[in-house]
Amino acid sequence: MNTKQLVLTSAITLALVTGCSEDTASTQSKQTETSKNQIATNQSEKPVSQTESEKANALFDKMFMDAVMRSPMYQSYLGIKKDQDKWDEMTEAKAKEELEISKKNLEKINQFDESKLDDQTKVSLILARQQLEDDIKDYKWRHYNYPLNQMFGIHSSVPSLLINQHSISNLDDAEDYIARLNGIPTLFDQVIDGLNIRAEKGIIAPKFVYPHVIRDSKNIITGAPFNDGEDSTLFADFKNKVSQLEIDQQIKDKLISDAKVALVNSVMPAYNTLIDRVKTLADRATTKDGAWKFPEGEAYYNRALQNTTTTDLTAEEIHQIGLDEVARIHDEMRKIMKQVKFDGDLQAFFEYMRTNERFYYNNDKAGRERYLSEATQLIDNMKTRLDELFIVKPKAGLTVKAVEAFREKSAGKAFYQQPSMDGTRPGTYYANLYDMGDMPTYQMEALAYHEGVPGHHMQIAIAQELEGIPKFRKFGRYTAYTEGWGLYSELVPKEIGLYQDPYSDFGRLAMELWRACRLVVDTGIHAMKWDRQQGIDYYVANTPNPKPDAVKMVERHIVMPSQATAYKIGMLKILELREKAKTQMGDQFDIRQFHDVVLKNGPVPLNVLEQFVNDYINTAAPQ
Repeated sequence: MNTKQLVLTSAITLALVTGCSEDTASTQSKQTETSKNQIATNQSEKPVSQTESEKANALFDKMFMDAVMRSPMYQSYLGIKKDQDKWDEMTEAKAKEELEISKKNLEKINQFDESKLDDQTKVSLILARQQLEDDIKDYKWRHYNYPLNQMFGIHSSVPSLLINQHSISNLDDAEDYIARLNGIPTLFDQVIDGLNIRAEKGIIAPKFVYPHVIRDSKNIITGAPFNDGEDSTLFADFKNKVSQLEIDQQIKDKLISDAKVALVNSVMPAYNTLIDRVKTLADRATTKDGAWKFPEGEAYYNRALQNTTTTDLTAEEIHQIGLDEVARIHDEMRKIMKQVKFDGDLQAFFEYMRTNERFYYNNDKAGRERYLSEATQLIDNMKTRLDELFIVKPKAGLTVKAVEAFREKSAGKAFYQQPSMDGTRPGTYYANLYDMGDMPTYQMEALAYHEGVPGHHMQIAIAQELEGIPKFRKFGRYTAYTEGWGLYSELVPKEIGLYQDPYSDFGRLAMELWRACRLVVDTGIHAMKWDRQQGIDYYVANTPNPKPDAVKMVERHIVMPSQATAYKIGMLKILELREKAKTQMGDQFDIRQFHDVVLKNGPVPLNVLEQFVNDYINTAAPQ
C-alpha cells in the first residue's frame, strides 16, 4: 500500500466513525428563482481564524463555484440565473484557459498540510487532487469526441436547456431568453470551429450519425415563425412562458415580437449554417466505428475505460466479464421460462417477448398516457417502501415526463435529469415514448426503479442535499458509481418482494442482460474492431430487445466510447462489497446502514467506495 492509499484509508475510517464534519466555511447561499443579479457566493467572507480543514473546504467550494460561474449553461442546470442571457464559450482559447486554471488550483490544494486536515476533508483533498490531475492529463484527449451526434450535442442541448431549464418568471428572464436566441450564431460558429479541428485530426463521426443530427436540427427550425404551420418548438415554449407573466399585454406582445425576430434572424441562419457544415462532414465520413481509428486510438480508449469504470480493468478483462454475465443471466431467464410454462428455447422466448401484443401499449396518446401513469404509480409505491431500505431520503420531488417531440426520435430509452441546486425544480424521469414498441411493459418496473427511486433520484438528489461536504462532491459524477447504483437499484426492489409478475422479473433480468452485453459490445467495437453490424447482431442474438433497441445502443457505443461499461462494472462492485459486509458482519449487517455508507458521502470512484465499505465493516463487525 502506497502513501496515498494509507492516507485515504485513514481518512475514510475516521470519516465513517465521526460522520461529515461541519463545513463552517461553506457560506454559499442556495439559489432560488431570483433575478440574475441576486446570486450571493459569499466567496470573499472568511472567518477571523480558520483551521486547515476550514481553509481547504473554503477553497474547494470557491473552486467549484468559480467553475459554475464560468459556465452560464451549467448555472441554468443548477437553477442559477446570473448569466442566463449567455452561452458557454467553446473555443480553443477557453479550453487552454481552463487547463491553466486546473494547474493553478492543483498548486493551491497541494499546499495544504494533510496532517492538519480532519478526515472527511482528507477524502475531499484526495478526490479534488485526482480530479484536477485527470483534467490536466485528459487535456490531450479533448478533441477525442463527437460534439454533434444522435445522442447529444449543441444542436439539441440548446433548445433542451431553453425549454427545460430557462424558466421565465419575470421580464428579465424573458429578455435573457431572447438574448440567448440571438447568441446562438456565435455559439454554433465556435462548435463548427471545433468540428474543423477534429476533422483535421481525422476525428470525424461515422456516416450513420449525420442524418440524425440534420433531422433533429431541422426539427428546431420547422413551424412558425420559420415557415407555415403550428408554432415551432422554441416559439411555442417562449409564448407559453410569457403568457403566464403578470405584466401588461403590450409588453408581452413586444417580447413575443422580439423573440420572433431573433428566431428568424439569428436561430434559423445559425442552424442552417450548422446543417451545411454537417453535410460537408458527412461526405468525408466513413463506416469505421471504433476509437481504434483515431490517432493513438488504443491509448485513448484505455484511458476512457479508466475514467469510466474508475478501475484498472483492461478491455479484454471487461469483455470477458461481460461474456460471463451474459451466460449467467441467460440461465436465470430459463428459470422464469419454466415458471411461466413456456414451451421452447430461450431464443423462442425472446421472440415471444418481442412480438406478443400483451406486452405493449398502443402507439397513441392513450397508450403513452397510460405508460406515464403506471410508471408514476410504480414510483409512488416504491416510495412507501423506502424506510425498509434507507435511513436518509431525498427532499427534492420527482416527476415523470415523456421525452419532448423535438428530440424523441434519437434520444435514449429513458434518462434522469437532476433537480435544481436549491431543490425548487424537481428531478425528472424521462421516458421515451416515441415508439411504444420500444417500451415493453415488462421493463416498465425496472426502468422506473433505475431512473427514479431507489435509483438515480435517490442517489443524485441525496448527494445534492448533503451537508458538511464541499459542492464538488455533491455535484460530481463518477459514471461507474452513479450508473452502478442505478443498475443495483433495479435489483433491490426484488429483494423486498416487488416484481410479483414473473414477466416483470424477466424484464429486470432483460435490462441487466442488456448492460452485460454492453461490456462485450463496447470493447468489441473499440478494442477488437467489430463493426456496427457485428454489435447489432450480438444484441439481437442475446437479448429479447427489439432490433431498433440494438441499433440505438450500438450507435451509442460508437459515439460514446467506454461510457456504457460503467453500469455493470459499478453494480458488480456494489454487490461484491455488500456480500463482503454481510459475510463479515453477520447478524450486525443492516441493509439501511450499508446503503447509507454508499450514499452519504456523495459520488466517489469505486476504489474509494470500497475503502468506505471496508472501514464500515472494520468499525462495526464483531471483533
